[in-house]
Amino acid sequence: MFDPQRILVLAPHTDDGELGCGAAIAKFCGEGIEVFYAAFSLCSRSLPAGLPSDTLEKECKNATGILGIDPSRLILFNYEVREFPASRQAILEEMTRLNKAIQPELVFLPAAADIHQDHRVIHEEGLRAFKNSSLAGYELPWNNDRFHTRLFIRVSEAQLEKKIASLKSYTSQAHRNYMQPEFTRSLARVRGVQAHTAYAEAFEVYKWLV
Repeated sequence: MFDPQRILVLAPHTDDGELGCGAAIAKFCGEGIEVFYAAFSLCSRSLPAGLPSDTLEKECKNATGILGIDPSRLILFNYEVREFPASRQAILEEMTRLNKAIQPELVFLPAAADIHQDHRVIHEEGLRAFKNSSLAGYELPWNNDRFHTRLFIRVSEAQLEKKIASLKSYTSQAHRNYMQPEFTRSLARVRGVQAHTAYAEAFEVYKWLV
């Protein structure tokens, strides 16, 4: 069995990690595994008018705390949203430093066919920076024009509810259809049926080191 003790979640923007693997994060944290979370943009430019520029930073701290991530393991960068391609080399260098500091055994990152330009940069540079770790891609259906389910992580109802609670922390994003609890619960049930359990999250696999 593969039993990673240090896991790193790469989120292009605050909330991507919770959306893609929030229940799995809750599961791992509950098992005492060290989970690190790195978000590369605080997306202040895309906030609804009138909100403070640090809104998503505060929401991310609250959301990851609900999942059980230690505040010392939350790493926040502030690259400009939708401009990651112009900062590709700097982002790769940040990831290389994270790799040396954390030495993760398993890294979660956006899926290969994610159509968002920032997500694609995190995926592609993540494969380079963490080539000696196991690598799995998380599911964001609204951005994925295809997704190859190769790994299923079974989660409990309590772990799913922690994911839903963490997403509710993002009050600035509550208007988005994929932030709704019924969407999160429905997708987990679909993946659960495929994994012969009540709830699950699905992932692509790019490298698996045992």
